[in-house]
Amino acid sequence: MVYETVTDIDQLVARLRSYQPDADLGMIRKAYEFSVRAHQGQTRRSGEPYVQHPVAVAGVLTLLKTDVAAVVAGLLHDTLEDTVATADELEREFGKEVVHLVDGVTKIGKITFRSSEEKQAENFRKMVLSMADDIRVVIIKLADRLHNMRTLEHLGENKRQEISQETLEIYAPLANRIGIGWVKNELEDLCLKHLKPDVYEALRVSVAKRDEDRQQYIQEVGALVQKAVEDNGLLGAIYGRPKHLYGIYQKMKKQSISFDEVYDLTALRIITDTKMNCYAVLGVIHSLWRPLPGRFKDYIAIPKSNLYQSLHTTVVGPKGEHVEFQIRTEEMHRVAEYGIAAHWKYKEQDRIDDKDSKAFGWLRQFVEWQKDLPDNRQFMDSVKLELFHDVVYVFTPKGSVKELPKGSTPVDFAYAIHTEVGDHCVGAKVNGKIVPLKHEVASGDTIEILTSTSQTPHKDWLKFVRTSRAKTKIKHWIKSEEQIRSLEIGRRLLEAELRRHGLAPAQVFKSGQLLEAAKHEGYETADELVAAVGFGHVATAQVVGRLAAPAPVGAPAAEPPSRPKPAVGKSGDKGIQVKGARDLLMQLSRCCSPVPGDRILGYITRGRGLTIHAVDCPNLEALDYDRERLVEVEWDTATPGRHSVKVAVIAEDKTGVLANVSSAIAECQANISRAEIITREDRKAELDFIVEIADTAHLNRVMKAIERVNGVITARRVRSWQERS
Repeated sequence: MVYETVTDIDQLVARLRSYQPDADLGMIRKAYEFSVRAHQGQTRRSGEPYVQHPVAVAGVLTLLKTDVAAVVAGLLHDTLEDTVATADELEREFGKEVVHLVDGVTKIGKITFRSSEEKQAENFRKMVLSMADDIRVVIIKLADRLHNMRTLEHLGENKRQEISQETLEIYAPLANRIGIGWVKNELEDLCLKHLKPDVYEALRVSVAKRDEDRQQYIQEVGALVQKAVEDNGLLGAIYGRPKHLYGIYQKMKKQSISFDEVYDLTALRIITDTKMNCYAVLGVIHSLWRPLPGRFKDYIAIPKSNLYQSLHTTVVGPKGEHVEFQIRTEEMHRVAEYGIAAHWKYKEQDRIDDKDSKAFGWLRQFVEWQKDLPDNRQFMDSVKLELFHDVVYVFTPKGSVKELPKGSTPVDFAYAIHTEVGDHCVGAKVNGKIVPLKHEVASGDTIEILTSTSQTPHKDWLKFVRTSRAKTKIKHWIKSEEQIRSLEIGRRLLEAELRRHGLAPAQVFKSGQLLEAAKHEGYETADELVAAVGFGHVATAQVVGRLAAPAPVGAPAAEPPSRPKPAVGKSGDKGIQVKGARDLLMQLSRCCSPVPGDRILGYITRGRGLTIHAVDCPNLEALDYDRERLVEVEWDTATPGRHSVKVAVIAEDKTGVLANVSSAIAECQANISRAEIITREDRKAELDFIVEIADTAHLNRVMKAIERVNGVITARRVRSWQERS
């Protein structure tokens, strides 16, 4: 549902007054006038005065029924970054609370980062910390992003794609996580519009055409339900639900079906008066039509983590059509519309009411991760994993509910309870039966963890655990153990070498000589040097040689050299630049098959040289706790080359599709080195191609050309050579 954009101060004041009649409207007008003066002479890319943007952002905040301070902050949110206004000036005019909110949403523009990805990660990290302090920060940030997405057509294509991708990866899932479904849906639809304009337009036209054909059907179904509800003495208001284009697109892509095969586009929402009557209305609907197995979800008994509650069911309605129903109370509907905003109950110290604190559990997790994961790439990967997951709800033996990502295992559950339980987990019982630790748990399972003090985390657990918490804790334990082991090995090696040179190990370790040697080698502490010896990074002879040959008395102290700067080597045949080495044996990983344009990292494999992985390769994820063996690499853009990529296409099984797809690939100057065709029983064809391309930009052109072919349902790049479509 797209809500009308607010364009002037009178509309804004009217909206605020509609839900907060006693609001300080003078403060709103004062903030508007301040914003007008501050942004005087500034215009947006569309040519309209810049102040239209903060007014529209404040308008979105009134839809979410935020308080006066948040609306004022929405009007002022760009003043600290884009105008000469100062924080002191804002505080004098509007108070500390407003300055705190404005500062929380001010963009990070003064720090130089190594890459746009790192800047994005750092911005998000700052936002997480700000919203943990005051959740209104993220509400304002989402309102800002929503209006920017609504006016994105005034930017260039590359910028539109970049902003849309970031919105799809971060902001839409965030809106979902805090329960504001309409913001999430609108953001996703706008992202689809700019990332895949052809797909968006085709779906928009198809949905509009089908809606025309189905309005009468929806009215008939609604009338039947209304009569049945009233005949049973129940209250219920019935509404049609708006169509979510991105959701339809995802369903088509996931199930490899065409639009005509999406059968459950008819959707109705029923609002009743009590929780008990939600179940009574459900019974009425199921008495009218047969429910589809596996399509009933009870989010009233087990609410989502963002406190969303509703009953979902899909039935085979009149004429065999699939009809989806959502059944909820007015209060549940308010939470579904406004999310966490519906649960603000601030005390004098601006704290959330205790009974609503569980809605912020995921936020506390983010704060923990930003402390545990100093590496920005790992932090963003963890955040995206948690934001995008489908969830299962499982029980402890005492009946407490735990929410986990779909695909989680007993080890994930153990770490969700406590780090100690996870570290010492030796087995698990699911519903009373012993299961393997890599067993995937399902909603409704009761899980009991078996522990032993002698058990410690296994490196193999990283291959199947699903949650970021479990991965982080396992990697931390392994890294700590490796550090301890390296210290022990390094100490034994140094002791042996010291004795060989006639030096007393105990005396050397107690004196400051080892620390001096460490600083000369570029390490901060003696333990770091000893661990480096244990890892094999520094030779014992090199250390002991320095200890055994002190500088002559009176000689000036030598400046400790900085650690050597990495050289840059090239591998001409692979078109890759390597930081820190020359002439390395190198190979591209076949598990992810990176091509120029993909973000890549090198991993040193003993005896096999350097393996180049895409940064999102799952195998790399399982290895990256060993940071010492990761090498920064980048594509050498000066070295042209052709790279083989597997492309999997699902198409309708009809004459000419293969020829048209092949022609589309050829027209993009890409060569097909191999093609395989399989015809399925459902009258679909699987077309697998090995295509030679120059880089990811070339591949994107090829994919878009394939998607435009009449009869093609989906087309995707396949990372692994072993993976089939």
